[in-house]
Amino acid sequence: MRVSSSTFFETNVTTMQQQQARMLQLQQQVASGRRLLTASDDPVAASRALDISQADAMNTQFGMNRIGANHALSMAESVLQSVTTLIQDVQTSVISAGNASYSNADRKTLAGQLSGRLQELIGLANSTDGTGNFLFSGFQSKVSPFSDSPAGVSYFGDDGLRQMQVSAGRQMPVSVSGADVFMRIKTGNGTVQIQPTATNAGTGVVGANSVVNPAAITGDNYQIAFSVVAGVTTYSVTDTTTSAVLSSGNPYTSGQAITFDGIQFDIKGVPADADTFDVVPSVNESLFKTLSNLVTALNAPVSTPLTAAQLSSSLGQGMAQLESALSNVLNTRSSLGVRMNELDALQSTGEDLDLQLKQTLSGLQDVDYNKAISDLTQQQINLTAAQKTFAKVSGMSMFDYM
Repeated sequence: MRVSSSTFFETNVTTMQQQQARMLQLQQQVASGRRLLTASDDPVAASRALDISQADAMNTQFGMNRIGANHALSMAESVLQSVTTLIQDVQTSVISAGNASYSNADRKTLAGQLSGRLQELIGLANSTDGTGNFLFSGFQSKVSPFSDSPAGVSYFGDDGLRQMQVSAGRQMPVSVSGADVFMRIKTGNGTVQIQPTATNAGTGVVGANSVVNPAAITGDNYQIAFSVVAGVTTYSVTDTTTSAVLSSGNPYTSGQAITFDGIQFDIKGVPADADTFDVVPSVNESLFKTLSNLVTALNAPVSTPLTAAQLSSSLGQGMAQLESALSNVLNTRSSLGVRMNELDALQSTGEDLDLQLKQTLSGLQDVDYNKAISDLTQQQINLTAAQKTFAKVSGMSMFDYM
């Protein structure tokens, strides 16, 4: 078969160009550290690498979300820790206010201190996360949740819980409703509240109270009415919701338990004739209202056994409310702690997944330097040999022998 000179040259040039392209590819792989320079290098591996890259990007975003969520929860927990300390300090002040040796001036001083703690509490409840978002306003993150007015502190947030996607299958609440923390504190023991009527003339005050039989609770209103005849004190119990008299003529002994319809409590002191105590279902009272009531009670002068009993009753109710508020705040802090622990676990899992994804991606994309350098050296030798061979063969001509 005859081979023309042009075909000979074209074939050899094409072969050397292919070898040069292969060498250039190997040089690029070594320089970049990547085995896959284009999808055509390995379509299957390139497709798999794209999936892994997308999964890695999502995992990275989840990690950033977890950091943001942990920051928000930590800020809320820190504020609630300060609220906890504030409530405990107020409890100490209220206990001090019950000291019989305190004068009206001493109690006014304590009232001034509690007024300052009330303003401090409002400031804590209006805390932000450092970026202008209020911690306790629900979805209304740009709205200051609590505002003080002559009518009392009002809540302008909502019950929404802002959430963040912290993993592929987990959306986590990263906020707390201010209404749940500060506004919805149940009065009394959480089921019923016993309070003296404002017109009482005796020194009777409510002592310990509890629910002894939850199944017997009716949710009705009751009234305990005292009668003093010839120095003998008795009381009657009336269900004011149904107007039914549950019992009457019961002998009264200070501190003795009074029990009916699953409720048990005691009244201490000396009630006057016609004094009454109302037993009503618990309602919500804000922590701000509790502090305000305590300030009012401490500012009221004590000059008679009756005003002393009223102060004692107000302080007792205030302490019960503070205890309920403290329990509510601690429960909220516990919930935040559980979420932060979950974030730590998710972060650890996310870091492990990130390592696995990067290792898999490296196996698909990264070059094996030992093999690549060996192939590059071999390719250089092949190209050099081809160039020298072509130069010698192309120089041969029949005219050299004529």
